[in-house]
Amino acid sequence: MSATAADEAAVEARLQALRQMLGKKQQFEQAVADLAAVVRDRYAGASPALRKSMYSTVCRVATVLQTRYTAPGFWRAGLNLFVGTEKLVTNPAEKEHLKSCISRAREHLDEKENEDSIPSNREADTRFLFEGHLTVGQEPPPPAWLVADNLARELSILTESSGGQDGNSNRIESRAEDVTPAIMNFLESISGNRDLETALEESLQGIIEHPPRAPPASKEVVANLPVLTVTEEVIARLGIETECAVCRENLVVDDKMQELPCKHLFHPPCLKPWLDENNSCPICRHELRTDDHVYESRKEREKEEEEDRRGAANAVRGGEFMYI
Repeated sequence: MSATAADEAAVEARLQALRQMLGKKQQFEQAVADLAAVVRDRYAGASPALRKSMYSTVCRVATVLQTRYTAPGFWRAGLNLFVGTEKLVTNPAEKEHLKSCISRAREHLDEKENEDSIPSNREADTRFLFEGHLTVGQEPPPPAWLVADNLARELSILTESSGGQDGNSNRIESRAEDVTPAIMNFLESISGNRDLETALEESLQGIIEHPPRAPPASKEVVANLPVLTVTEEVIARLGIETECAVCRENLVVDDKMQELPCKHLFHPPCLKPWLDENNSCPICRHELRTDDHVYESRKEREKEEEEDRRGAANAVRGGEFMYI
């Protein structure tokens, strides 16, 4: 490995560590500051692949801010990062996206300043455990654009989950239960506001006309799936009626079968066309890794949000928190 390649590998490892830090409230501001320094010092001389990784990490900051944090300090750190990165990127689409992140951050900070300037009788009762954490009292309402974005994202995930995933009906029903209260609250908040109603209608229409679908499995993952030779012992273990779920032919001795991480077996010629279009097992829907960074980031975000919900469920309203 050349010195340049080794250097870029070290930067990539640092970016991966910073992505992990972004999910921890106590480390968020430090992670954003470190990321800003990496982008400032290394972006100009970085390879296209490393530049893409830097940009995706900056986008991760925007996603975390929009879905999890309201503290002005967090948003101010994010704003500085977006402004600095926008000056460096040359890709028009990336530059335009960063400009929208800057606009949203400034809008959020303006709203927070306006809220702080209005006297409130509840100020004495509202306490923060630390900046960026949940309040003990009622939290301030999120900005309208954030509510709209979150609602559209939830509906998009729900639509995707319902497409071709017959084995996931329980998960779909659970997701619908989570989304319904958000829909009702949002509809109440926009009542009489024609601009927001129009924006919501356009967002929902886009989801209905172009429902998203999961990307195909990673080519690297598919290429490294183990190939097993069927023996008498395998048939005895699985049962004589065991068949390939795609072609419906029974397994016979000396058949070559590919094994997914969920342990289901398929003929390689049967499995490849499926994984070229899908990222899950045809039987149990166990998902494989994909090459789509946005999709993988969303799955990671959903996992972190679920962990946050479990942690928040342990909150004691008297002002203390139990940690697990």
